[in-house]
Amino acid sequence: MLRTNLSTRPFYNERAVHALAALIAVIVVAVTVWQGVRIVQLSRYKTELNTAIQKHKAETQVRERDAAKIRSGLDQKQLAIVGAQAKEANQLIEQRTFSWTELFNLLEATLPDDVMLVSVRPEFKDNITQINLELQGKSTDDIQAFWDRLEKTGAFHDVTWLAVNTESDLDKMQMRAVYTPAHAVTKPPAVKK
Repeated sequence: MLRTNLSTRPFYNERAVHALAALIAVIVVAVTVWQGVRIVQLSRYKTELNTAIQKHKAETQVRERDAAKIRSGLDQKQLAIVGAQAKEANQLIEQRTFSWTELFNLLEATLPDDVMLVSVRPEFKDNITQINLELQGKSTDDIQAFWDRLEKTGAFHDVTWLAVNTESDLDKMQMRAVYTPAHAVTKPPAVKK
């Protein structure tokens, strides 16, 4: 019996190699199909978005034309009158909601014995309340002490001294300040007598 191998090439297990190649091929085909499906889906989504964008652009142009027509049809003088009337109405509302009681309580709590309040006049402009005060005191220091106490309430700021008259026995002063009662401390500082 002959024990020699007469084949010209060695024997390999080709089934495992073919099975691995087939598995890789199936995975590549599956990924390719999945990518193809995703490309089609994203392409449709992009088309839908572009259609929506074009629709919104067209609608925007129509609205801009309509707004331009409406603006051209408005009488600018009449519009200015209506704007002025609205501003006046807002000022009246501000005056109506202004709390005189709160203001006078703050003034009374901080007013020293040597200072008299001659006049108080609020002005309402652009949602800002300015208070004009006219005061008389035995000295400028008394009036300054009053004003320091008033500022500590937190309701008054941006003080402007308009006029000082020291010709008589009493010093007279006119002041203006922005009044914001919402920032006021709940209890004004006590007056030292």
